[in-house]
Amino acid sequence: MTERETRDAPPHRVGLWHVGVVVSTNTETPTGRSIVLDVPGWGGNLAGQHADVRLTAPDGYQAVRSYSIASAGDGDRVQLAVDRFPTGEVSPYLVDELLPGDELELRGPLGGWFVWHPVQTESVQLIGGGSGIVPLMAMIRSHTASGSTAPFRLLYSVRTPDDAFFRSELETPTPHLDVTWLYTRRTPDGWPRPASRIALADLEASAFAASQTPSVFVCGPTGFVETVANDLVALGHDPQRVKTERFGGA
Repeated sequence: MTERETRDAPPHRVGLWHVGVVVSTNTETPTGRSIVLDVPGWGGNLAGQHADVRLTAPDGYQAVRSYSIASAGDGDRVQLAVDRFPTGEVSPYLVDELLPGDELELRGPLGGWFVWHPVQTESVQLIGGGSGIVPLMAMIRSHTASGSTAPFRLLYSVRTPDDAFFRSELETPTPHLDVTWLYTRRTPDGWPRPASRIALADLEASAFAASQTPSVFVCGPTGFVETVANDLVALGHDPQRVKTERFGGA
C-alpha cells in the first residue's frame, strides 16, 4: 500500500517487533513491488489486516510506516505490497533497494475491523483504487483457499493497465469471483469504457445492489474512498456495512 503513518493502537494489541527475512520480491507496477518475508513467530493474520514496518538508520534514527498485508492465514510467511511514495522515508527503500536475504522489522498483525472471515456467507463487494487492492487481495486469497462459496465481486480502479498490482492473478478465472477493471487515464486498446474516474454509474452497473445487503470493503487514496463511500450510501447501501481504509496520495 502507499506509504502512510503508522496507526495508534494500545501497546498490548500491537505486540512485539519481529525480524523478518526477505525471501523474494516482484515488480508489480512501475512504482510498486510485492515482498515476501519469512517472519518467525508471526503466526498468521486475518485477511485485511496490516503490519507496521520499522527501518533503523546507522545513526539510530527510526522510521515506522504501516502497510496492508496481501497474504492471509496461518504461518510465518507474509507478503506485503508497496507503492513508492516519492518523498517517503520507507517506501523508496522497500521498492528500490530491498534485496532477498535482507531483514525487516515487522509488528502486528494489526486491525480487527477491516477484515473478512471465511465463515461469512453473505455477498462481498470489494472496491480498490491503485495499491488499495492489497488488503482486498488478501480477502480474495482467503476466500479461495477456504473454499468459500460466498459471491465476491471486485471493482479495481487503476490509472493505466501497467498500474495494476497482481494483474495475472486477478485475470485468472476464480470460482465465485467476478472482477471489473476501471481505468482512469489510459485504457487497453478497444476497451469499451473511456478512461475516467470511478463514478456512481460504475457502481450501479457492476457492484452488488444495496438490496442484496453485501458487505462492502473500500480501500484506496482518501479522495477515491470518500467518493465511493458517498456514492454507495446514495445508492442505498447501509453505511454500517461499508468499511473503508484510506491512505494519503493522489
